[in-house]
Amino acid sequence: MRTVVVSEYGKCRVKGLEPSPADIAVVESEELAKRIRLRWLRDGTLEVEAGSHVGVVDLDCVSVRVRPKLAGSELGVLEMLDYAAGLRSLRELPLLRRLGTGLSLRDLVCLLLTRECDRLLRHGLRRDYLRREEALPAVRGRLLAERQVTRRFGMLDRLECRYDERSSDILDNRLCAAALNTAARTAQDADVRADARRLAADFSGVCAAGGFDVRSAVERLTYHRANERYRNAHRWARMLLEGAAFTDRHTKAGRTTHAFMVDMNTLFEEFVTRLMRDAFSETSVIVRDQEALPGAIRGASGDSYTEIRPDIQLVQGRRLCPVDAKYKLYGEKQVSSSDLFQSFVYAQAAGGSDEVPRAFIVYASDRDMPPKTVGLHGRDGGVAARVTYVAVDIPKVLQVETAREAWFDEVRSLMAHE
Repeated sequence: MRTVVVSEYGKCRVKGLEPSPADIAVVESEELAKRIRLRWLRDGTLEVEAGSHVGVVDLDCVSVRVRPKLAGSELGVLEMLDYAAGLRSLRELPLLRRLGTGLSLRDLVCLLLTRECDRLLRHGLRRDYLRREEALPAVRGRLLAERQVTRRFGMLDRLECRYDERSSDILDNRLCAAALNTAARTAQDADVRADARRLAADFSGVCAAGGFDVRSAVERLTYHRANERYRNAHRWARMLLEGAAFTDRHTKAGRTTHAFMVDMNTLFEEFVTRLMRDAFSETSVIVRDQEALPGAIRGASGDSYTEIRPDIQLVQGRRLCPVDAKYKLYGEKQVSSSDLFQSFVYAQAAGGSDEVPRAFIVYASDRDMPPKTVGLHGRDGGVAARVTYVAVDIPKVLQVETAREAWFDEVRSLMAHE
């Protein structure tokens, strides 16, 4: 399959394609448009416009790969995910950097999944007791007398029983098996696909993967001493299953498009939240995320009209500084007026009467950028509010411990001077 590579927020046109009817229908999908903009032109040219989603979209005639720009690489995106979750699950990172060279984001997740599942197999898959109810030639466990009478009255060749049996066909293994089957179908790299097929066959021998509902499984999944070793494998399995495919019910072909895309806006917000928690972990500053500022906007009667909800709030005693995380190219251009106005509103809604209201905008970057502060001035020249922009050099902060500590020192210093 032909592969086209475009950077996030990038555009390109791909000529010489022969789209199938399913490809034409899928490109018109509203679900796909939320992740990436694709448009067929009359001469068979595909127009691609990427946004903040990175990953892969597979059509019949072409595979579109959106590469991260601000995160540095596909592996950098996974490092962001790992850091934001606070798990540190990317073991053997130097080996992964070598093995993952040139792989798409989806293939990297498939690679991590296969390595974790291979570890589980080598150490032995977990078994647990499952309750079963069936008709048997001899009593096993407990005889279900009422069911025997209602279903098999007068027949003693088989007896209705309920019993517990140790089995490997449990949720922990089924989640891995379902993800390995997906990896075996969708991975583009031949070696990764071969490993996924081999492991999927091994898992299928001990558990069923058909008809697996990942959302229902996640709701029922809990970790304890017996299955803690499954946590990393489940993490990559969930990521692959939850983002691997979608079906657009409105397309004429009713086809499933294999798409694996990560929303970098959401990921960056989670990443910045974790950075802030680590930066202020040993200070008097409390980091809150996604909490509303109550009563900030009210109607004429004094009742709350709508909510203001900054991404993060830094709380120190009575001081409160809102923080807005923006995954935008603000290292190359000025902060947009709408984002600036939003932060000024956050600052004034959170500020007290004895200080100039403050707010931060933390934006993604691929290089060092000095912080910059702008002020909102009244007609009398007084400062009504201040907003400080702070860049996060994502590749450097992820890979260099001293760079991360330097960033922590910078935001702590900015907070102390607010």
